[in-house]
Amino acid sequence: RGSGGGGGDLREGSKVEARYRGKARYYPGVIKRVNRDGTYDVDYDDGEKEMFVSAELIKSLEPAGGGYGSPARGSGGGGDLREGSKVEARYRGKARYYPGVIKRVNRDGTYDVDYDDGEKEMFVSAELIKSL
Repeated sequence: RGSGGGGGDLREGSKVEARYRGKARYYPGVIKRVNRDGTYDVDYDDGEKEMFVSAELIKSLEPAGGGYGSPARGSGGGGDLREGSKVEARYRGKARYYPGVIKRVNRDGTYDVDYDDGEKEMFVSAELIKSL
C-alpha cells in the first residue's frame, strides 16, 4: 500500500500524498494533525484541507528511516542548504529540476523555495533539492 506504508511514518509535518476524499488520485500535502482515532488531518499543497483521513489513503513521502532533520543524501549534503542558497529543486516532487533560491529553512528539516520563474513552494524535502 504505497511507499513508506502505514501510519508508522506519519506524524505532524510529514510530507505525504493522500487520496483526497478517497478518490483514485494522490495529491501532495502535509500531515497537519495526528488524531486520537488513528486518522490524520491533511493540508494539501493546493490549499485544500481534509480532516480524519485514514492511513490507507496516505503515502509517506519521507525518506525510509529518515527523521525530521536527516540531511539530503547525494545532493551535496543538507549543510549546503541555507537561506539564500542557489539551488535546483524538483517542483512538486516531479522529475525535472528547476532553478531557485532557498527562501527559508523550516524547523522540520524542509525548505521553502522561491523558483526563478516566480513560483514558490513550501516544505520541500531536502532530497528534492540540489545545491548549486
